[in-house]
Amino acid sequence: MGGARDIANRLRAQLDPTWRTAGLSPLNRLLVGAIIASVTLTVIETEPAIASGRETLFRAAELAFGVLFAAEYGARLWLAGHGEGSRWAHRLSWMMSPAALLDLAALLPMLMLPGTPAAMLRILRLMRIVRLARLGRFSAAWTLIADAVEARRYELGLSFGAALIAMLLAASLLYVVESPSQPEAFGSIPRALWWAVMTLTTVGYGDVYPQSSVGKALTGVFAVVGIGLIAAPTGILAAAFSDAWRARTSRSGSEEFRETN
Repeated sequence: MGGARDIANRLRAQLDPTWRTAGLSPLNRLLVGAIIASVTLTVIETEPAIASGRETLFRAAELAFGVLFAAEYGARLWLAGHGEGSRWAHRLSWMMSPAALLDLAALLPMLMLPGTPAAMLRILRLMRIVRLARLGRFSAAWTLIADAVEARRYELGLSFGAALIAMLLAASLLYVVESPSQPEAFGSIPRALWWAVMTLTTVGYGDVYPQSSVGKALTGVFAVVGIGLIAAPTGILAAAFSDAWRARTSRSGSEEFRETN
């Protein structure tokens, strides 16, 4: 019993995002390397000149990564049962957590039935990169970003709402002005929305553009408006991130002060 508890404690320490020294634990380093290698191979596999004739190698590599991620999932599931109360209740609760569902998603490519489209399998493999967000400094950074967004959610909602209203207004006006001469591009408000999105985000692919003088004048106005609308949420997020960072460093400094006194 004591041996199992000792193994569980050692394994939990290795899988924990925090480590007693700077950086990640050796096991988490292995998992990060496997995730990056798996995603890299998936990207490379889409190039026929490289993948042709090496299908067996890619399948073997995917199987190896799948076995490693399955072992990690099994270890986390086993550790979830080491606590007070019902082991299976704890394990079921862990299996329903977002982190566990993310781990399970990493196993889906190995569990898919034969005949599953290759594109779908590759998308599922590429999603493994998201798992990096739960490890060490990545996890802390995502938490900081989430705190910043949560603190300014109303301001962000207002700015995004204003952007949507501006896009709809721009599309409606250009539909009225340009639809007689360009029915393919501006023949309906949904069609004109493509132009509105490209203009207000200042992307401007150039595939759709107004030809009338009034349409060109409106384009200039909405392009200027778009700069402000895009800058607004950026500034709100930057300020919120700065505030969240100051709050976290302040808490860390207070904790260190209490520990040293």
